Amino acid sequence: MKRVEIVSMAFLIFALFGATTTLAYAQKGQDKQERQAQPQQQRQAQPQQQRQAQPQQQRQAQPQQQRQAQQAQPQRDQNRPQPQSRQSQPQQQTRQAQRTQPQQNRQPQQAQRAQQQDRQPQQVARQQQQRSPQQQRVEQSQQRSVWQQHRATNWDSQRRTWQQRGGYNGYRIPDSYFRGYYGSNHFFHIYSLPFLVVGAYPRFQYGGYWFSMMDPYPEYWGPDWYQTDDVYVDYYGDGYYLFNRRYPGRPGIAISITL
Repeated sequence: MKRVEIVSMAFLIFALFGATTTLAYAQKGQDKQERQAQPQQQRQAQPQQQRQAQPQQQRQAQPQQQRQAQQAQPQRDQNRPQPQSRQSQPQQQTRQAQRTQPQQNRQPQQAQRAQQQDRQPQQVARQQQQRSPQQQRVEQSQQRSVWQQHRATNWDSQRRTWQQRGGYNGYRIPDSYFRGYYGSNHFFHIYSLPFLVVGAYPRFQYGGYWFSMMDPYPEYWGPDWYQTDDVYVDYYGDGYYLFNRRYPGRPGIAISITL
């Protein structure tokens, strides 16, 4: 009976030891499978995580890079040297404006002076027409004696041109005014004009200017030419001269003009 109990006990111990060993081996196999599965899961998870992280990082990085590029672009534009033509254009325009301003300022001034010069002879011409009859008689009687004393005996040898005198240096009538009052188409009689003698030279006024006779009048002119002959003032060659229409083609008398 005791032998049977001992055998039974031995069998139970052996059964328990076998179950324990089986469980231990099963546990070791499960652990080994888990250790083998972890690297594979990690390797599979890492690419997926990297793929998920990379687009997100790229999306986060792109706006930041764009902002940095936008901020850097104005700085590069400021540091970039501008073309010389753009820089020089305002300077050229300024210099050109400075050059044109004096010219523009001179043009109105020249126009004003020309208007004043034209206006002054016209005013004097109106004044000479307002002389009283008594003044005209006094001047006309004075002319008779003066012209008799200023008649040449050999005019060709006594006269001198402006070139022989060294050139004309008197006042010059503006061209615009000259064409309207002087020349061969604008003739007159000296006898009816204001008259006086200055420095032994007879002087008459016509069209607002005073004309001084620099030479005696030719001896072939009549004794009363100043009263009867049509004369005119013209610019010929080197200066102003008084011509007599009764003697076309003959030289004129040199005259000097003053205001």
